[in-house]
Amino acid sequence: MTTSLIPEWKASEAVILAWPHQETDWAPWLEDARQTYLSIIRIINANQAGVLLLCREEDMDDIESRLAVDARVMLIKADYNDTWARDFAFLSCGNPAAPYPVEFTFNGWGNKFDASKDNLVNQHYLAPLCREKLRTSAIVAEGGALEIDDNGHLLSTASCLYNPARNGNMGGDAYREEFTAYLGCTQLSIFAHGHLEGDDTDGHIDTLVRFTPTSGLVIQAADNRPEDSHYQGLSALVQECAEALPDHTRYLLPLPAMFNDEGDRLPASYANYLICNHTVLLPVYGQPEDSEAVAVMQQAFPHHEIVPVNCATLVQQFGSLHCISMQVPCNTLKTDVIHQLNSGVTRYV
Repeated sequence: MTTSLIPEWKASEAVILAWPHQETDWAPWLEDARQTYLSIIRIINANQAGVLLLCREEDMDDIESRLAVDARVMLIKADYNDTWARDFAFLSCGNPAAPYPVEFTFNGWGNKFDASKDNLVNQHYLAPLCREKLRTSAIVAEGGALEIDDNGHLLSTASCLYNPARNGNMGGDAYREEFTAYLGCTQLSIFAHGHLEGDDTDGHIDTLVRFTPTSGLVIQAADNRPEDSHYQGLSALVQECAEALPDHTRYLLPLPAMFNDEGDRLPASYANYLICNHTVLLPVYGQPEDSEAVAVMQQAFPHHEIVPVNCATLVQQFGSLHCISMQVPCNTLKTDVIHQLNSGVTRYV
């Protein structure tokens, strides 16, 4: 029986999102951010998955007015610091016939931001929805920092894991032991290169390297921009991938160049996609590289539909589509929760 973290391409019954509101960092772009979320919700629903939507009680009437009456969305009253569900929502592990939720401690990517409310989301709001008991690791780690395949090969980055503001001087062997115990990883590759300017996460793997279900690696490269400040580091990352996984086919994504109004480089990554059943929700940014990114992804995922989602607003907050979402594999949620989720727009009580 498999006991590892379940790869994202396995069948999902839901996706967890947290609704942007005025007290989150989305305030300057609030309506645009909400429209992006609504687009994502529609695509998720069209791909046989519901949405568990964390939100404030005072926003529920407005959210309901924005959704189709038959949308498969469960509104869950919750208090949270921000909306990066990938990094605080539970991971799903174990036998796909009966997955169990696993959480790590979330401390705002090394105490950069207050995450005290986010760190309680699983225990207060999400664990009661699950069939199996939540398992909790005391170490600091985020879902966006972890990528796994069907063989239990786990990928992460040195810049993230070895940031002392997460777990002090914890080394690779200790991480391997913890990830083996909680995520069932059989092999751990920690990449030393690759980081996008403006990325608050210290180089999450989900902005850099992703597995495909057919022994492929999708890599955020920069071959289209040899003069770019990212070129050297991302080229070294591509080489690391070739050495760590020589039998995998590598699919290199182009690098867009986006800046905010203050002139800061934005960490726009095409690798920050979400797999939802037979579809890949691909972030695009209204950039010249968008069409090439779609073409690369169609090669990497020949059995999936690639659906571009305009995430130009999301990247203004230095994240993207994968960062705001967390998939829930089939057989994770309680039967009554699934029944309610299939009953249109409802409020969880």
